[in-house]
Amino acid sequence: MKDAAHGSLVVGVDVGGTFTDLFVLDEAAGTARVVKVPSTRGEEARGFMNGIERIGGEGEGHGGARAIATVVHGTTVGTNALLERKVARTGIITTEGFRDVLEMRRRDRPRTWGLRGTFEPVVPRDLRLEVSERVLADGTLHTAVDIAQVEAAARALLERGCEAVCVFFVNAYANSVNEVHAVAAVRAIWPNANVTAATEVLPEIREFERCSTATLNASLQPVVGSYLTRLESDLKAHGFGGELLVVQSNGGIMSRQTACDVPVRTALSGPAAGVIACAAIGRAAGFPNLVTGDMGGTSFDVSLVARGEASLSAQTSIDFGMVVRAPMIQIETIGAGGGSIASVDAGGLLQVGPESAGSVPGPACYGRGNMRPTVTDANVLLGRIAADRPLGGGLLSRMDAGKSREAIDMHVAAPLGLDAYAAAEAILTVANAKMAGAIRLVSIERGHDPREFAYMPFGGGGALHVCAMMREVGTTTGIVPRFPGVTSAIGCVIADMRHDGVQTLNRGLAELDVDDLRARVAGMADACQQRLDSASVAFEAVRENVELDMLYVGQSHTVRVEVQRDALDRAAIGAAFEAAYRTAFGRALDGIPVRIMNLRYARIGVRPKFDLAVLAPKATTMPASPGTQAVFHDGQWWDAVRHARLDLPVGATVDGPAILEQADTTIWLEPGFSGRVDPLGNLLITRRTT
Repeated sequence: MKDAAHGSLVVGVDVGGTFTDLFVLDEAAGTARVVKVPSTRGEEARGFMNGIERIGGEGEGHGGARAIATVVHGTTVGTNALLERKVARTGIITTEGFRDVLEMRRRDRPRTWGLRGTFEPVVPRDLRLEVSERVLADGTLHTAVDIAQVEAAARALLERGCEAVCVFFVNAYANSVNEVHAVAAVRAIWPNANVTAATEVLPEIREFERCSTATLNASLQPVVGSYLTRLESDLKAHGFGGELLVVQSNGGIMSRQTACDVPVRTALSGPAAGVIACAAIGRAAGFPNLVTGDMGGTSFDVSLVARGEASLSAQTSIDFGMVVRAPMIQIETIGAGGGSIASVDAGGLLQVGPESAGSVPGPACYGRGNMRPTVTDANVLLGRIAADRPLGGGLLSRMDAGKSREAIDMHVAAPLGLDAYAAAEAILTVANAKMAGAIRLVSIERGHDPREFAYMPFGGGGALHVCAMMREVGTTTGIVPRFPGVTSAIGCVIADMRHDGVQTLNRGLAELDVDDLRARVAGMADACQQRLDSASVAFEAVRENVELDMLYVGQSHTVRVEVQRDALDRAAIGAAFEAAYRTAFGRALDGIPVRIMNLRYARIGVRPKFDLAVLAPKATTMPASPGTQAVFHDGQWWDAVRHARLDLPVGATVDGPAILEQADTTIWLEPGFSGRVDPLGNLLITRRTT
């Protein structure tokens, strides 16, 4: 990971909607620090480079970039492009009769119980062109592809202004010969590299998921590719000579070139990096079971870590109908960030989110023109955030509590007949209830008892609500990391390099050709290893995961079964499936044949890990408190003791009510709760028994 020719710094960079966070690890000195700068919305690369320039210190020119060996980037560029539909104009070349797969989806609706709903596919119908070809579901070549039609379709899409194209043939997962020939013909004509073959992205059964994933990948290639290429160019211009790596949605990292080839794998990469960091911090602190909550300016992202490992899902929806079928850390997102707007609806009910003030213009207290109240405004008015504190990274020198009060009075207090403080507390009560609901979704509704998990908040706003979440959900311990606001950037430095592959088998277990299965695993291992090698990164070890998607004949949903590569035989696979099925459903179905649908493979390059002790406090004595702060809580005012959180020594105990301040967040410790600083600098929060 370290290249002595280019320096000893490893830098994790997470670009958020409000701030760009950098975690700087000096491997040679064994030290770490954080840098926080305002994001530049629409020009994310500029905010990124502003942070890089700060690494060398003010006035040191480009020295910061020259000192860096590796940059690992968690990016939201792809996710934001999909959510805002600001993707490249893209065309599809598909099998005759299948141009509407992307639009038909799974016959679902935006609202489950709604009678109507609309969906606008990323690619309009006039840019979805059909050609003559057909492969049967068993892989038999029925009709060879008409290359002349393919070439004509490609030229037509170029004439209609397409920047990217996806070639998707309906049964190519079973035999890709037609798709391979068609893609070769398109690439010979297409003026850039933005040509996606669906089977190269996802060679898996189920045509909608494959079409959606491949099409979204094609539409992101010009967006993400140009962003990362510009970023690398800017870094090199500043003297950077190391490796630029990118976080994937599965929590692993990949090379810049791989990210340009398969940008759909960058969806949710920023939140995924945060979960990876939480898992590592939890393991080191002795808490392998965690519920994580990332509260930023717009959203609240929740995930679950069990036995020290983040939970993965096979697919996710970025927005309604925009399905990405790729391994991703399971993250549930709701609109409950610091910028979420509070309002009273026509029925007289208080609502919080999903609309957000974002970073521009931001909450009312920012004084930038927004006059509607947000969650941050409620926290400022109630004294939980000191209005005279500079907002991290130089975004604001202070906030205006008077504007927070005006906004809450006008839009919440007056309609509900409350005073401003009761209205502000009501805003937080609703926001906390929404966040607690998301936590229950990833814990209780998936069969986990939250009392067996610790709660770890991160992001700029998470620590303000840690005690409320513990009360609402029933977790017994809260863990606030040393630097909550830059946790995702820390995760970038921690993450291993990972590449995943999938192939559809669709074979009965009784008829399985074990030699063929072993050959497929070997081929996938070689392909993934080539991806690892292309990044020129040193690994401490290389691990692999082999899994099979299996089911009983007649079922439609699979169970994921982990198997060992050196024990691939029918008996071992059958036993592993039965055990996995019993774990999931409590029983096996004797006498029903078993079928294997997909083979999944992951190859993981384990990067050298830094000792989290570099985050530990250096102080040895308890500093004097700078005073108290009046905080409104539970209908009354309290004198909360203020502390500079990063100055607290290991073993220090703080009883609530207390405010713990640091540059990247504020911790609100409610009455009845206590916090203790552990050896790694985390604040462990528990309820007081007396």
